[in-house]
Amino acid sequence: MTRAVIVGNRRITGLSADVIAELVTELGPLWHERHQARLASRPRRRAVGAGAKYRFVFVDRLLAALVHLRHGATHDVLSCWFGVDRSTITRAVGEVRPLLAERGCTISPGVRLRTLAEIIDHLGASGQTGIVDGTEIRVRRPATGRTDRDKFISGKNKQNAVKTMVRTDENGRVLFCSPARPGSCADITHARQLGLVKLLADGPAVEILADAGYQGLGAQTGGRVVTSPHRKFKKDAPDWYEEMHERRRKAHSSRRIRVEHGIAHLKNWRALARHLGRREHVSDTIQAVAGLLSHQQTADLDPERER
Repeated sequence: MTRAVIVGNRRITGLSADVIAELVTELGPLWHERHQARLASRPRRRAVGAGAKYRFVFVDRLLAALVHLRHGATHDVLSCWFGVDRSTITRAVGEVRPLLAERGCTISPGVRLRTLAEIIDHLGASGQTGIVDGTEIRVRRPATGRTDRDKFISGKNKQNAVKTMVRTDENGRVLFCSPARPGSCADITHARQLGLVKLLADGPAVEILADAGYQGLGAQTGGRVVTSPHRKFKKDAPDWYEEMHERRRKAHSSRRIRVEHGIAHLKNWRALARHLGRREHVSDTIQAVAGLLSHQQTADLDPERER
């Protein structure tokens, strides 16, 4: 009954029933393969077929992970809902989350993008404009005495956070979410560390819209990165310049607002509104949610699917 309620109500997971069915078909064999490999990698202590049998099948494991990502439900709540022990939920989420993160972002049925280089090639081949922006996710404060404790303090929001770079197309569809970096890392530094400058300089001619946090990349990429206009007058600017600057700034903002919509859709998943788990799992959580969101966005654009 729990399974039927979750699959039948899109508000619980944010995914339609046909998308969940595709996830089961795709990830089920991968999970079983990795499970058998994990069992074979350690010395056997019991005969083949002995020991406790799994009552928590893969479909329920996947649904528990989806509810956890969508609503941030604790493992205790999920264990009561599915009628299993808390440790079973913890193990299930830990096994399913990497499988979801490895899927990449879906741009059309059967076509997925997993790396930043593939995103640049896709934008160049399709002639679309890309939009990039960084977003922060609050995390728990590192323990007292850790040498890297201050790295997670965001200079912008003055709170402990990690940062990810989100890439969307001109329609706001999520194409890429980078692995997480500590909150103290600047947006432009994060982009350089991901190799965006080299990919744009050596790759196809594409236009990338960005905010003022990426100013300077335009000169390094031959004008491929377009940022908000610089302000030439610090003070006592003429009226005609104020009017022109404001008009150009609003025009640029209206073009790149789509990435803000994409980030808002990502933050609808409670696991990204504020991450309460281990920080080493944040990157998998971000990429898993991005892959699920892009898959559902692609499904919603297909007129032959049932909504």
